[in-house]
Amino acid sequence: MNWHPDLHRHRTHHDPRQTGQPHRQERRGKPGSYPAHHAQICHLGAVCESERFALLQATEVGDIWSVGRKLSTQLNQEGIYTARDMAKADPTIIQHRWSIVLAKTVRELNGTAFLSLDDVPPEKQQIACTRSFGQPVTELNDLLEAITEFASRAAEKLRKQDSKAGQIMAFIRTSPFRKNDRKHRAYRTISLPSPSSDSAHLTELVCAIVRHIFREGHNYAMAGVMLLDLQPESREQICLALGEEMPASRQLLMMALDQINYRFGRGTLHLASAGTSSKKRRWEMKQERLSPSYTTNWNEIAVAR
Repeated sequence: MNWHPDLHRHRTHHDPRQTGQPHRQERRGKPGSYPAHHAQICHLGAVCESERFALLQATEVGDIWSVGRKLSTQLNQEGIYTARDMAKADPTIIQHRWSIVLAKTVRELNGTAFLSLDDVPPEKQQIACTRSFGQPVTELNDLLEAITEFASRAAEKLRKQDSKAGQIMAFIRTSPFRKNDRKHRAYRTISLPSPSSDSAHLTELVCAIVRHIFREGHNYAMAGVMLLDLQPESREQICLALGEEMPASRQLLMMALDQINYRFGRGTLHLASAGTSSKKRRWEMKQERLSPSYTTNWNEIAVAR
């Protein structure tokens, strides 16, 4: 079963008679203290039944995960003071009276697991990079700069999880809130002959898509790239057409690109079609009210006066 950290918090209850305080009558089911060998870490799945009951009896119901102060008071009014009292409750009644989450907690206290503990998060099944523009974009070159940047960031995430993409999709659209603007929304999806994680190759495809779906005379407000049909880097899919596989030299180039950008900051090296950072790019987001980077930028460290 899953054992939540809050359930094995060490609590020591003092005896009021030893401190000169007036003795209060002990209520039924009041928790005690944990044995010394369970004070720090307790694995309920490794103890016998009688010891598990004793540990649950020593845990206040308010210390159970998902039980807060308000809910703890309500449970006390129903005669549930400890984790053992909670374990003996009827899950159906608990669900009807409170919630299904609390009913699952009751079942977990009795050894039924509902939450799995994953050491490594699962790999993404698709990777997307989309942004709204800081101001309307009307020129194709500006759109190509934006879509290049988005494709490069998506490809970087793809390589980070050691995957390749078998399909790529790009879209552009105008704002649905500008009533006086002409509306246009379009997207295309391309299947790759051979799965790839090469930034230049993926960018070439999305730029071709944007050139095909772009329409003059529209104020575009958003664009994006999505990588689909992801598969592990270790899986090799041989293509009949020669020259479709990513050569070893390109893999080394992408590795060097990622390492340099990781060391010196994102955008240190980028594809030429993404434009230059020396001029303000129309498609960049508005960030006038961006919070200072107190912990990542030497020039924005907070000053105490």
